[in-house]
Amino acid sequence: MIPGKSLQLSTALTVIAVSVGAMLMVGAGLDVVAILIATALVLTFLMLHQEDERLPPPALQAPDTESDDYLDLPAFRQIVHGLNAPVLVIAGGRVMTANAPALKLLGQHILGEDVRIAIRHPAAAERLTSAEPMDAPVKIDIIGLGTRAQRWAMRIIPLGRDTEQQRLFVYLEDETDMHAAERARGDFVANASHELRTPLAAILGFIETLQDPHAGGDAQTRGRFLSILESEARRMRQLVDDLMSLSRIEADKHRLPTELIAMPELIAEVLAVSRQNLGERGGDIVSALGDDLPPVQGDRLQIGQLLHNLVSNSAKYGRPGSPITVQVRAVDSAMIRLEVSDEGEGIPPDHLPRLTERFYRVDSGRSRALGGTGLGLAIVKHIVERHRGRLDIKSSMGKGTTVSVLLPQAEKKTEATEVTHEIDASAPLS
Repeated sequence: MIPGKSLQLSTALTVIAVSVGAMLMVGAGLDVVAILIATALVLTFLMLHQEDERLPPPALQAPDTESDDYLDLPAFRQIVHGLNAPVLVIAGGRVMTANAPALKLLGQHILGEDVRIAIRHPAAAERLTSAEPMDAPVKIDIIGLGTRAQRWAMRIIPLGRDTEQQRLFVYLEDETDMHAAERARGDFVANASHELRTPLAAILGFIETLQDPHAGGDAQTRGRFLSILESEARRMRQLVDDLMSLSRIEADKHRLPTELIAMPELIAEVLAVSRQNLGERGGDIVSALGDDLPPVQGDRLQIGQLLHNLVSNSAKYGRPGSPITVQVRAVDSAMIRLEVSDEGEGIPPDHLPRLTERFYRVDSGRSRALGGTGLGLAIVKHIVERHRGRLDIKSSMGKGTTVSVLLPQAEKKTEATEVTHEIDASAPLS
């Protein structure tokens, strides 16, 4: 018996005896006493057969790592070649094994070659060819492997204990998208802060001036300053509204809208509001709608916001008095094309690919002077993406700009389609 077990056994038997005596003295039935004795005996048996917590746990049997034969097993090779990320096994500074993604990234010639030919990075090459054995995994960040803009996290894991020719498991993780997202997030915060700081600085400056009894006492000066304050405050509110809209659209970007939208009615409502809000430029809006426009499957508020943003941009950047043309027509049985055109200075070709970036402006000073937030086309792009549509911007210098949006029509359900579905559903499985 393990030391200490005899003491536990005597203690347990004493407790059982005392408990049985107490139960009999209080007049308990024999059935209750029998249950108590049975339960106590079971607990005593379990106690005697459990391992003593004070004893050290048995040593785990370590695998035989003095031999690296397991690295050559077919199962290990299947694991390496089954991974989707680039993976290499290095031994003696040479590439012994590489899976298909690694060969595609680094070239088919790397097998059996010096690893410095495959991975031309000083820190990585030094670590992979070092004669000193590794005791722990190492991570190295690499830029420019594959393409100049790609970023990789190389994780080097030692295999086995062969100090003469230690094998290294090299795993390459593509972190390009993650770094791009972090950079975009940082740029967004910086741009948003700048856009809010500019009108806020103007507001604070004019408030300080109005607080001056000499400058603020003049009615004409006070009126002019208050007008500027109102303009800057409205600009800040518009910027906050656009940021909130963009956030809501991105939150729903993976949720396909299902509302049926009658385009003629929606376009009439949006253009009526635009004609009222745009003043003189509102009278330049011209609409041309195709006959029998089918309904669009989408989000009514977002499609209305999309059209409002495009018309507002055309009003700002088109020549005063020139027409703002809104055309809507069915392209085929699946899509509807919405076009908004203006006659203005046009946009240089090198700016077109970046127009939908947040806060990007061709002319920052002019855009701010016209009340633009730099988010209008970014909102349009995200609305189009959520509706599984397509956005196209064409511009000719000195002539004007046309923005085209393709939106999906609502699915048509006919009796023939329903019958076909019923037949397919009841057909026997092959």
